[in-house]
Amino acid sequence: MAITPEFLEEIKARLRVSDVVGRRVKLTRRGREFVGLSPFNQEKTPSFTVNDQKAFYHCFSSGKHGDVFSFLQEVEGLTFPEAVERLAEEVGLEVPRTSHRSKQEIEKKRSLMDVVELAAQYFEAGLQGDAGGTARRYLDGRKLAPKTWRQFRLGYAPEARTGLLSHLKAKDVPVDMMEQAGLLSKNDAGDVYDKFRNRIMFPIADTRGRVIGFGGRALEKGTNRPKYLNSPETPLFHKGRILYNHHLARQAAHDTQSILVAEGYMDVIGLAQAGIAHAVAPLGTALTGDQLSLLWRMAPEPVLCFDGDAAGTKAAYRAIDVALPMLRPGHSLRFAFLPEGQDPDDIVASGGAQAFHHVLSRALPLVEALWQREINAHDISTPEQRAGFEKRMSDLLSSIQEKRIRDHYRREFGQRWRALFPTSAPQERQSQRAAGGPIMGGGARRAMPRPGVGGAVPTPVPSAALLQSGLAKRASPIAYNENDSHKGPDHSCEMREAVLVITLLNHPELIHSVEEAFAAVELQSPQLDRLRRVILEVAVSSDGVDRGGLITHLHSHGVGKIAERYLGRNVLKSFRFVDSSCPAEDALKGWQQAYAIHDKVGRLEAELAEIIAELAAEPTEEKQAQWQSLRMELDLLQADVLGDDPR
Repeated sequence: MAITPEFLEEIKARLRVSDVVGRRVKLTRRGREFVGLSPFNQEKTPSFTVNDQKAFYHCFSSGKHGDVFSFLQEVEGLTFPEAVERLAEEVGLEVPRTSHRSKQEIEKKRSLMDVVELAAQYFEAGLQGDAGGTARRYLDGRKLAPKTWRQFRLGYAPEARTGLLSHLKAKDVPVDMMEQAGLLSKNDAGDVYDKFRNRIMFPIADTRGRVIGFGGRALEKGTNRPKYLNSPETPLFHKGRILYNHHLARQAAHDTQSILVAEGYMDVIGLAQAGIAHAVAPLGTALTGDQLSLLWRMAPEPVLCFDGDAAGTKAAYRAIDVALPMLRPGHSLRFAFLPEGQDPDDIVASGGAQAFHHVLSRALPLVEALWQREINAHDISTPEQRAGFEKRMSDLLSSIQEKRIRDHYRREFGQRWRALFPTSAPQERQSQRAAGGPIMGGGARRAMPRPGVGGAVPTPVPSAALLQSGLAKRASPIAYNENDSHKGPDHSCEMREAVLVITLLNHPELIHSVEEAFAAVELQSPQLDRLRRVILEVAVSSDGVDRGGLITHLHSHGVGKIAERYLGRNVLKSFRFVDSSCPAEDALKGWQQAYAIHDKVGRLEAELAEIIAELAAEPTEEKQAQWQSLRMELDLLQADVLGDDPR
């Protein structure tokens, strides 16, 4: 579509914001504006205003502001083009198309939709008619109420060979249009007949709720007919690009920020009847990349629900391979496995929605599901097998396109591998890195690249001065604001994080030397993480930016005040290498040593937390000794004298 500013203004001119918003928010006129309770936050006093004259809404409680298009995007999860199409249709405007051919294709699709809609009505009537008795008894046996039948427009395709064909002919629908809509089959002799016969019919809708195809479940047993049959690919229907119940589940998914993926139509319908409205299903195929993109538009971490048998496990593993190259920050998958032999409707029938939510609460994150898949599939009892495993894992993780996520996966699996083989010698770990990549060797974080070279150098040893400074202490966080020591995140590593970020802010010429390590290091402070992301973005997009230019860019990106506040912290000025006047060589050495401390303390604290959790579950003498050893290592970290003073 070719959406111009003039076209958008025409829609706005024909629609009042209060009319669109008023469908979701109870509005009361107050002077020239309307007020109401925020649709974005729970509140008792209205803070949401609508101004028809200025054609916008504003929510003081959330800070959200926009027009009729952004409102639909916010409350219904529509994309911008979908919101434009929705409102254009409402006011009787046709969205401009880019060519005459596109216009013809749209008209053809609309005509086919009319045909498919007539078929949906025919199937609905079939379920209620005399011939639909067997179908109704089947649905009753699945404990689906007639209200649910109507909600999902369930139907029945009679056994008659040409029942639908004759029905549509009587309505002057050409046979070729029935074929294009995927409603007919043809034998070798050229005879056409109904594609769906003696089947429960599940209409499949597009994102706007318009029927575009069907799924049919056979009622008879012991025949050569497939149990489930979908419409073929048509100009309307592409089964790898849509999800069953997407149009109904989208609003519930947007409201809950959660989306469930069940295996079939009946699973989705049974969950909806139990009050779990945010469920969809692929159309009888493995999850596709297009379907995953649809899911991520509804919620950041969809939960895939599979049967707890071999087929369910296989389906989950296929989904992992689809997802890995597509992962991006904040978007992943979780995997919930049902008790073997039970469907979602079995669980809700016996224990209600609460029982199903219990299953969901035990869902595995993608990283765990991937690890279990690989570690359970391969023998790693010999050194050669372990080296082969590392190589396979390295190749697999290389498929993750997003570098930051790929680095996190490598560190995570490296930690798990070292937990399995904690006695690996340094020489062995070095050979493992050479054979299989960085995921199983070395420290928890990646070694920093040598400036200007693709290889890597060992992380420098921290000096005595840094180890005896606040960087190695489990101390209170730096105050984000001078007069409020509690607005920053309450954890002990903020000083180390601030040193890593502010050193590079004061010395931007060093960023390319440590870019990979700086991008991969975990920052718990949201403010420093935000500052780090902008510094990297500016450094990558600008060639040779200096300190003043970098600070100017930070202000233009909305993080300048964060930078100024950290630059003004006196505690950071006690580290000479952080200061902008420090020579670049010394600043680089200091940054690398601070990085080494952050790495070591972070790993020790993570290991300590794991041991504490294990002790709580199973207090053994061995775990007690491990706990004491880690505590001692953390406590003695400052006492180590390991190098020269970088100050």
